[in-house]
Amino acid sequence: MDVSLTTEQIKNLLKSRTKYPIRSFSGKGKNAAVLIPLIFDQDKWSILFTRRSDAVNDHKGQVSFPGGAIEPSDKNPVSAALREAEEEIGLKSEVVQVLGELPPHESVTGYTIFPVVAQIPWPIILQINPIEVSRVFTIPLNWLIQRENFVIRDWLSPFGLRQGVIFYRPYDGEQLWGISAQILLDFLEMLGLVSTRY
Repeated sequence: MDVSLTTEQIKNLLKSRTKYPIRSFSGKGKNAAVLIPLIFDQDKWSILFTRRSDAVNDHKGQVSFPGGAIEPSDKNPVSAALREAEEEIGLKSEVVQVLGELPPHESVTGYTIFPVVAQIPWPIILQINPIEVSRVFTIPLNWLIQRENFVIRDWLSPFGLRQGVIFYRPYDGEQLWGISAQILLDFLEMLGLVSTRY
């Protein structure tokens, strides 16, 4: 399938979803925000991912989106996601075009995760913080939407049996799975690029 959506179409599709209830980010509870960075290069869309370092507290060595905990000083999930992206990979907020937000997701580690979708220029020079991130890479949207590239299965985690966990096939030596894969598929479903129930 050829992904021929424009930036404006993506913005409109994200706007059409019901906004989640306004919440307080005073530091109570465990709230996090992640940035889904879209890249349009050589007439094709890709998504930028990070591999977390082995020094972080949660999800060591896993493929994820740039992001982290929402701090009391953050005005909203967007400001938190932009701040975290700059801290982790040196992505300056002034070059980021925010396109919209997704409904929040609950992680097994107890976080409520607020995904923020944005477009970033490419190529771009990034400054990776090695304490938090060991690698930055991209995966083409055309590959991510192919049904043969991911499976949905049960998984026994330290927290107990989880049903409907998404596992992508390895791409460029990296495997996307779990909450990041779920957030991604929800985004792709919102764009009408995949249709799956899990």
